[in-house]
Formats: sequence, C-alpha cells, structure tokens
Amino acid sequence: MNRTAGDPEAACERRGRPRSAAADTAIIEAVLRMIEDGASIAELSMERIAREAGVGKATVYRRWPGKSALMLDVMRSLEARCPKLDGDSVRDDLVALLEFLRLGGLAKRNSAVLRTVVSHVKAQPALWAEYHDTVIRDRHEALLAVLRRGRESGEIRTDHDIEAIADLFVGPMLARAILHEWKELPEGLAEDIVDMVLDGVRPTARAEVAG
Repeated sequence: MNRTAGDPEAACERRGRPRSAAADTAIIEAVLRMIEDGASIAELSMERIAREAGVGKATVYRRWPGKSALMLDVMRSLEARCPKLDGDSVRDDLVALLEFLRLGGLAKRNSAVLRTVVSHVKAQPALWAEYHDTVIRDRHEALLAVLRRGRESGEIRTDHDIEAIADLFVGPMLARAILHEWKELPEGLAEDIVDMVLDGVRPTARAEVAG
C-alpha cells in the first residue's frame, strides 16, 4: 500500500530508529578488512559489505546512498587530525606537518586504503571536493599559515607563489608515501625535506632587490 506524505506512519518509517555508532563502525571496519585482504572497489558491493559487517543491507543504505559515499567516509575514518603546532619555530612546525604525513604513509593500512580508494573518489568531482573540504583543507591551511609566518619573519622569500612553495614541502613526502611505495620513509626524512626546501626558499640578496 502506498502511503502519502501526510501519513503519520509513513513519517515514522522515514525517521526510523536512531543511527547506531556501533553499526557505523562495523561497516567501515568491514570495508577496511576487505581492502586489506586485497579486494578491489569493484568487488565491494553494498551487499557484500553488509554481510561482512554482520548487518542488513538496509542498514548500510540508510547511512550511505551508494558505495562512493561510503568510501569517502572510509577515507575520513583513517585521517588523524592535523597535529597541534607550537608556533615558535617555522622550521619545527614544518617538520611536524611533514612528520604527520610520514607516519601516515608508514601505516600500511592507511596506505592500502588510499591506493585503493583515492582513485575511485577522485574520479567523482563532487565527492573529491567534499573530501578536500572536510579532510585536506585544515592541513593545507595550517601549512600556509606556517609559511606566512615564515615570510613575516624573513625566513621565506616573498617573490614566489605561496601555494607553489607549499607543494615543494609536501610533494616529496606524498610522492614517497603514495606514488612510490617501494621507497623507504626513514626517521629524519621530514627534517631533511624541510631543510632542503628552506635552503631554496630563503630570501637572497637578488630576491630582495627583485622584490
């Protein structure tokens, strides 16, 4: 029987029961287990995910309209919050941000999910934009804030685009952590990258004249 929008019983069905955090966790953990075991995105049907999580298919669909939205939350679940920065030393804060990326790359589980899921989410502009806004933006803004402090203190030159300078710092770490997974991520790598890039972006007499 079809129920109208004004039917109280239909309204109760739409509201449903309160969302269970335990079910959310079980579903996301099920996806992580299957990806770690080598499952591809194509193999992860909503039915299979529900079965692995020990919940009904309707439980999954009440939370996520489709697999892509679920993959977005899987990625979010693996992202730690941006580290708290001391704000005293530009170099130390840059090292802290890059060390955060290095440790994320060392976590095999994190890297496995990123390799499997990023391409799937990135292929859908709306989802990728949401991921950027909810996960990446805070980290990127923290990096830009440190670089602006470096400009104000005279440690970083002002005649180059600040976004390009930001890429110089994070690019090498992300390349190793995600693109070149066979390369090591040794302790001290964050310090090495920061020191090398800082050497190149410090103000010079020529840059000061040009500015």
